Amino acid sequence: MKKIITLAIATIFTVSAIAQIRIGSVVVPEKVTFDGEELIYNGGAMRKVLSFKTYAGTLYTKNKYDNDKKVLDSDETMAIRLNIASKKVTNERMIKVFRKGFDDAMFGNTQSLDARIEDFLKLFNSKMEVNDFYDLVYLKGKGIKIYKNGKELGFIEGRDFKYALFKIWLGNEPACEIIKGGMLGVSK
Repeated sequence: MKKIITLAIATIFTVSAIAQIRIGSVVVPEKVTFDGEELIYNGGAMRKVLSFKTYAGTLYTKNKYDNDKKVLDSDETMAIRLNIASKKVTNERMIKVFRKGFDDAMFGNTQSLDARIEDFLKLFNSKMEVNDFYDLVYLKGKGIKIYKNGKELGFIEGRDFKYALFKIWLGNEPACEIIKGGMLGVSK
């Protein structure tokens, strides 16, 4: 009986170890589930500024993608996870980065999204800590549900909002080329 229990415990730890992926100093799950839909790790990378690790960006999808346009145009449930890796990443800085990211992603043409962008940015008003993580989950045909450390913060309607948000990392002029390549599984 003791051997069976020991074997069962060893199996659980082995499965847990296999089901995680390391991105720099951050460990992310291989699979995540949102609203009953299982998503798989598509890719991820760590953003560095002056050799300091700031955050890891990870893309989760139902199917594997290596093409940014297919991810942006897809109307399937998918998620971007941002893992905070530095105390230098504050909510004020993140809001500033998002605001610039939306503007860059949409070439300054954000008028149709401005009210939703402001609602989105309000969800990042609490203090950020190292090891906090945010899930930006597109729910097929609905919009973006935002989570902090697994707790739902809010919902922003529209596939057009998903397009603009995901384009921050996956557009032609992404916030970070390394994260874009990592999310698409084409670089480390």
